[in-house]
Amino acid sequence: MAQQSGITYPKTNKTDVTDNYHGSTVADPYRWLEDDNSPETKEWVKAQNAVTSEYLSKIPFHGAVRKRLEELWNYPKIGAPFKKGDYYYFFKNDGLQNQSVLYRQKTLNGTPEVFIDPNKFSASGTVALGSISFSKDAKYIAYQIAKAGSDWQQAFVMDVESKQLLKDSIDWIKFSGISWRKDGFYYSRYDKPTEESKLSKKNEFHKVYYHKLGTSQDEDALIFEDKEHPLRNAGAHVTEDERFLILSQSEGTSGNQVLYWDLQDPSQKGFNLLVKGFEFEPSIVDSHGDKLILLTNEGAPNYKVELIDPKNPSSRQLLIPEQKEVLQGVGTAGRRLFASYLKDAASRVAQYTYDGKLDWQIELPGIGTASGFGGEDGDKEFFYSFTSFVNPVTIYKYDIASGKSALYAKTEVKFHQEDYETKQVFFSSKDGTKVPVFLSYKKGLKKDGKNPVLLYGYGGFNIPMTPGFSVSNLFFMEQGGIYAVVCLRGGSEYGEAWHKGGMLERKQNVFDDFIGAAEFLVKEKYTSPSKLAIRGGSNGGLLIGACMTQRPDLFKVALPAVGVMDMLRFQNFTIGWAWVTEYGTSAKPEQFNYLIKYSPLHNLKAGTQYPATLVTTADHDDRVVPAHSFKFAATLQAASAGPNPTLIRIDTQAGHGAGKPTSKLIEEAADVWSFTMYNLGMSFK
Repeated sequence: MAQQSGITYPKTNKTDVTDNYHGSTVADPYRWLEDDNSPETKEWVKAQNAVTSEYLSKIPFHGAVRKRLEELWNYPKIGAPFKKGDYYYFFKNDGLQNQSVLYRQKTLNGTPEVFIDPNKFSASGTVALGSISFSKDAKYIAYQIAKAGSDWQQAFVMDVESKQLLKDSIDWIKFSGISWRKDGFYYSRYDKPTEESKLSKKNEFHKVYYHKLGTSQDEDALIFEDKEHPLRNAGAHVTEDERFLILSQSEGTSGNQVLYWDLQDPSQKGFNLLVKGFEFEPSIVDSHGDKLILLTNEGAPNYKVELIDPKNPSSRQLLIPEQKEVLQGVGTAGRRLFASYLKDAASRVAQYTYDGKLDWQIELPGIGTASGFGGEDGDKEFFYSFTSFVNPVTIYKYDIASGKSALYAKTEVKFHQEDYETKQVFFSSKDGTKVPVFLSYKKGLKKDGKNPVLLYGYGGFNIPMTPGFSVSNLFFMEQGGIYAVVCLRGGSEYGEAWHKGGMLERKQNVFDDFIGAAEFLVKEKYTSPSKLAIRGGSNGGLLIGACMTQRPDLFKVALPAVGVMDMLRFQNFTIGWAWVTEYGTSAKPEQFNYLIKYSPLHNLKAGTQYPATLVTTADHDDRVVPAHSFKFAATLQAASAGPNPTLIRIDTQAGHGAGKPTSKLIEEAADVWSFTMYNLGMSFK
């Protein structure tokens, strides 16, 4: 058995499994760990968790870390209110409740009453409320629930006034919202899987159904299916005037195709093509008379807004031209368009008429992330949230007619906000590309190379890293650490060109950017390799796996969470096929050639001193199946030399991250920060 720093790791059996990829033989000795139902895998999970648990329990300040995290976490968290029918609704968590509760009140100053309390769904708090959707007349609400963090959802319908559940129940929903029309709604689902395969089997043949209230699911009308393309997802939504049913199809995480059905046109019997896929990212914002408002990056890498005529889709009128900053999305309320831009990863919002005339740039409270710009046609006001790395969420009431924001609610966290600051710095990556990094820390920082740093990144799927508040990260700053977030290529911070600069054969740019950020922080004397921890989740877990295998000398601690670690087989599980547009596939020789070069699992080399590593995953993760982390951890433990621990923490009754109860979030944060601080040589203050 391998031993490091006095740890005896569980024995992981190797088997003689190989694959031939275009003439290259690749060994996969831990293939058996892909079977999450086997007794051997379950035993292995138990043994690994026991070793990790024992290691963490011996960290002298583990209990103190947990206690402080609990204190920090214990503050009321309130979401922005929204109006539906006669009520204002809002989410609130008193502090340590496992799940946030949905409340309602008749007026903004009225007495709130509990509307839906997800904490009552299960004793453990592991059943979470997913998306909610009110009927047009606000008489009914359809809501989805997810169990143990799985992507599978179940939907229920409730009478709003009486709060009584109807008998309607919808199963096997996945990657779908709910869109009401008349006395029912549209939703997307897959066919029912077997009990054994539901967390790992490839998801195929996404279908759209219409459910009529008061009927059973087996009576639901099949609205759309694509028998020729099993690996396409489809989602339908109705425009607010209920005239158009819009169908968006995707073949992966990039690129859409848009179809429409004019429900007021008796001659149209099904969907017609509106925007051909899958090269660009078209989406419908709303209808405008007999035309549709289209957000697209076709011929505009930073996105633009056009008016499109469904009867003549090639005829388009420009409403909002492409800007220097990237347009992230367009919301609607009070018959106005709200265009949200990013300037160096911070929010900028402009208000336009439906004809594309600029009303004004909205004055935001500072440099940070503003969200929630949207409502209904009849609204005169709505509420939005604003946050940054050192500013807890603040809610503002926005008046559409005047463009003025007024403070509505401020979050009170038990820390001295004025003691902390954030600054944005830029460095040049390996190929000369200018990349931004946000640094947040306690004021009075000395640049002496001795500061502990947690460097965080994602770098993929067109997702931006924007400023946001987290008590968990605040804890690290409180302990004297710098929380650093790098805006890597692959995200959407600077438009589609930035996204494309970090995908497919250019994925190495993402790792070069992250390594470049670390080298910059060392060179500028913010820190040194012995004080540097790196962290990322999902696609960010892949980032950490790739960077720790490429530059094990540069980092002291590595924290890959729910990561995509096997770049040759990811497409074989659940929704993994949808990432081929981003990563490529080992089935194609030229793509295999670049995937094998950075695939974390295949680049671990025996006898290398890797950073102290805590891999984290969960047993119900059906987005990035835990086999990725299992195989990576087993290979890492066998390959690693030197004193650094290489551990894996496998959460139970938890998934990819969404809906995780507060108790589990605190447990995980206590383990991760204790491990990080201990291995960076920090003490608890």
